[in-house]
Amino acid sequence: MSDFTGRCLCGAVTFKGTWSGDPLNACHCGQCRRWSGHVWAAAGARDFTLDGPVKWFRSSPEAERGFCPECGSSLFWRKAGSSDCEVAAGAVDGPTGLRLQGHIFVADKGDYYDIADGLPQEAQG
Repeated sequence: MSDFTGRCLCGAVTFKGTWSGDPLNACHCGQCRRWSGHVWAAAGARDFTLDGPVKWFRSSPEAERGFCPECGSSLFWRKAGSSDCEVAAGAVDGPTGLRLQGHIFVADKGDYYDIADGLPQEAQG
């Protein structure tokens, strides 16, 4: 039994798992914005399994990002060499059971939007 299931836009990649209990945060760093096209919101998963052709991109010495090579959906983030994974909230089938808890790396946020939801904000991570 899993807490969540999800998929990419084209359905070539499917996944399931259990939420780890880590908070769902929106990341506003430059890498996340450039990779996802805006803000990246993800939550930690455990007992995570996936099916399909995921491509991993080493975005920094510390991290890598997983996406569908067919449709390009941005799906996963993990520390390099780790089996733990964060899953894009937008790729999870509803209801997700998630609630946004805060914002990280707001010092790097884009100048084209405001954060006005009243949730905690951290300048870095």
